[in-house]
Amino acid sequence: MGDPRGFMKVRERQTQPRRPVPVRIMDWKEVYEAQEKGVLKAQAGRCMDCGIPFCHQGCPLGNLIPEWNDLTYRDKGREAIERLHATNNFPEFTGRLCPAPCEASCVLGINQPPVTIKQVEVSIIDEAFAEGWVEAHPPERLTDRTIAVVGSGPAGLAVAQQLTRTGHTVAVYERDDKIGGLLRYGIPDFKMEKHHLERRLEQMRAEGTRFRTGVEVGRDISWDQLRRRYDAVVVATGATIPRDLPIPGRELEGVHFAMDYLVQANRVSAGGVVEQQIDAEGKHVVILGGGDTGADCLGTAHRQRAASVTTLAIGQQPPADRAAHQPWPTFPTLFEVASAHEEGGERTYLASTVEFVGENGKLTAIRVAETEFVEGRRVPKAGTERNIPADLVFLSLGFTGPEPAGITEQVQAEFDEHGNIGRDGYYMTNTPGIFAAGDAGRGQSLIVWAIAEGRACAAAVDQWLMGKTKLPAPVAPTDRAMAVL
Repeated sequence: MGDPRGFMKVRERQTQPRRPVPVRIMDWKEVYEAQEKGVLKAQAGRCMDCGIPFCHQGCPLGNLIPEWNDLTYRDKGREAIERLHATNNFPEFTGRLCPAPCEASCVLGINQPPVTIKQVEVSIIDEAFAEGWVEAHPPERLTDRTIAVVGSGPAGLAVAQQLTRTGHTVAVYERDDKIGGLLRYGIPDFKMEKHHLERRLEQMRAEGTRFRTGVEVGRDISWDQLRRRYDAVVVATGATIPRDLPIPGRELEGVHFAMDYLVQANRVSAGGVVEQQIDAEGKHVVILGGGDTGADCLGTAHRQRAASVTTLAIGQQPPADRAAHQPWPTFPTLFEVASAHEEGGERTYLASTVEFVGENGKLTAIRVAETEFVEGRRVPKAGTERNIPADLVFLSLGFTGPEPAGITEQVQAEFDEHGNIGRDGYYMTNTPGIFAAGDAGRGQSLIVWAIAEGRACAAAVDQWLMGKTKLPAPVAPTDRAMAVL
């Protein structure tokens, strides 16, 4: 390592600065500013190059974190991006969107604030793009094998890039009008501007990956047709069925799933036109669910000039520090203040939603009660009910699994007891030649898991087609040891 005493000299954790709240809520640009180079090098120099780097335990991709921390400290950006790309196809995505379980596993975090791993990661890839170090890597020779990848989120893109570079002909099918999946229309620009996605897609096109937009497999083309046309098919459609809340008043106008709201807002932000757009301007907004999707709704509502925004969570407020049952190096559940929370709004915990209240078919309020725990179950406490004014309610309660979309009927692929596409230890479904990767097979998870599964699934597909593979396989679909759900 560059400085063996770095963690002793620099004990303060200094994260990437954010633009002032009054400024950033006026636009849709990313909230973060570039970190000053000297500060970044000092933060990278805090890495101890541990004999056993537990940050690897926290990262499903197996990122070589101590190595590129050291290279960043020594101002060797080109070598750093080579080490980063060795395990991660898309560090510009994970560096912005991953909750960084690696930092929770940082050995320095035992008695000091952990290394700013995520910040170093994103700075490496941003410098690499700026300096022109990110180049296309087309295969030296082509095989005669063809693969269809259904879904263009992080898992599908990782599968496609790995298999394309191996020499196979890969076509990515996406039902939306543009490639990217949730990276395109699910993630607001204030978290990741879409030019980061576009320049990576440009690299993939130069390598030979083919993209087919506006094609919904199962309707526009059957899964069986796809299977007959290609040597292998990878299902990477994600877990897109939202969890509902079937309580009185659910049918009222003004109650929406969070992703319906975010997708429309992202389309408009990109210059598109959405008829009868769900718009929070001047309205009282309530968000049910305190996760990342809820925070995205919060930031979006602020930028649409909502009159008020309240976030309700049914459980207790997480602690600020590790709980005893979540010791290092596990990924703890902590109370976090995302950029959207800095911008305003009220956060309420132990709030159980009882009913959606309305007049003439339109939502006017949401009725809530305090949550109490009865025999391990969370139930509304009688006598504590109250109404919160609400013109819009966004259900951000997670996802239950992938959309079947004819998979079972057309190719007899089965679903497991969790509602995910069933698969063996090599990502293959019970139908030979059809594989599943990412949230479609794993269930709702993190972007870093999606990319890791995409890379591993690509190795499994290559092995099945060619009898051998040189592609790395970082995780197996049955490996839950590092799961941070």
